[in-house]
Amino acid sequence: ICTFEALRVYHTTNRAKVSHAVVVIFLEFFAWGLLTTPMLTVLHETFPQHTFLMNGLIQGVKGLLSFLSAPLIGALSDVWGRKSFLLVTVFFTCAPIPLMRISPWWYFAMISVSGVFAVTFSVIFAYVADITEEHERSTAYGLVSATFAASLVTSPAIGAYLSANYGDSLVVLVATIIAVVDIAFVLLVVPESLPDKMRLTSWGSPISWEQADPFASLRRVGKDPTVLLICVTVFLSYLPEAGQYSSFFLYLRQVIEFSPAAIAAFIAMVGILSIIAQTLLLTYFMRTIGNKNTVLLGLGFQLFQLAWYGFGSEPWMMWAAGTVAAMSSITFPAVSALVSRIAASDQQGCVQGMITGIRGLCNGLGPALYGFIFFLFNVELNELDPMTGRNKSTSQEPSEKPTIPGPPFLFGACLVLLAFLVAMFIPDHHSMAVKTYTDTRKISTSNNLQSLNPLPASEEDIEPLLQDSSM
Repeated sequence: ICTFEALRVYHTTNRAKVSHAVVVIFLEFFAWGLLTTPMLTVLHETFPQHTFLMNGLIQGVKGLLSFLSAPLIGALSDVWGRKSFLLVTVFFTCAPIPLMRISPWWYFAMISVSGVFAVTFSVIFAYVADITEEHERSTAYGLVSATFAASLVTSPAIGAYLSANYGDSLVVLVATIIAVVDIAFVLLVVPESLPDKMRLTSWGSPISWEQADPFASLRRVGKDPTVLLICVTVFLSYLPEAGQYSSFFLYLRQVIEFSPAAIAAFIAMVGILSIIAQTLLLTYFMRTIGNKNTVLLGLGFQLFQLAWYGFGSEPWMMWAAGTVAAMSSITFPAVSALVSRIAASDQQGCVQGMITGIRGLCNGLGPALYGFIFFLFNVELNELDPMTGRNKSTSQEPSEKPTIPGPPFLFGACLVLLAFLVAMFIPDHHSMAVKTYTDTRKISTSNNLQSLNPLPASEEDIEPLLQDSSM
């Protein structure tokens, strides 16, 4: 009782900090990182004939639901506050974990359905935007993204060790306990970040269907050239990243013949380098070369990394490309900082939700796309035996090596090249126009609305995405 009373007092007197968002992200993805090895086992046991294709289907449904729900959850968090929706997203994202050993079929079904609420990053980035100044957000976003990498530094290795020595049931139990701790942390410790004054004035504003409709959001994006360019860049760059994330560990074990210990070490190396890149290097690049050029630099690293994965056939090539992959991790926090600059303070959740929705759509399309390309080039990932990490059967001699060992990665490099070209057209100083419109909107609440009409030069000067629905 004393402990809960102390937590209650701490909760009522504590202020929202970036560290709260960091802890939430770390615990959530650490729990899922533990399940890297058991996930491969359960996939193989449940779908022995089409392991990779079924994985793509499950992730596709989850990504589609995330795409459909992200704008609504982001808009609701702008009105009702971040904490309640942070609790909901963390709970439903972690809910499938204990079902892995109870019922694999229910586990995969719950993973698919959990996509409706699997938008924790959307709420987290809006949470960070509420409590940071504009010049601080790139560093804060980099810290949050680096936390995601940090959670994967040791968790796959720990999960693989526990699975090999004590069985998958213990791994699932540990992951479940960590998920419960994360939910309790949000419920008892994390304070609300949205100011009370803003929430009280927003309660009377209903959520319109246009704010909840993801396709309506995309149509509004099309009216703002800058936001459109950013969204296209996110789509083209994250689509291959999502496909890579879903298949790369299987690819390393089957095609490159990495051992489970080598895969865990590879993840740890990339995670540590990503932390350095998203904290120290991201801050340095943002201050020296600017926001847009940092995005372009990250895309350049991603292009080089995917091309190396596509043509690489030796283990040392994968290790070298992994260092480049860590550098490419600066792209998304730099894009999030760019988005936060052009969005009004009361619409951070809506805009970040739209970006997260696009990433959710990529999480659905990417695995399916990579699985189909692997199938076209006769790279049968479903032939993998997850327990040994070796092929059960191969259709070609071991000495034969294709010219392009990883065709999906090479295709992804082409998409990133397009994203790089699109990002080059993003203007450098778009935020000034948005600020002007935000100030104008505040003044327009007075009775002198007609006298303020000359302020915008034309209708195009008003950013459609950032308009309040009541206007």
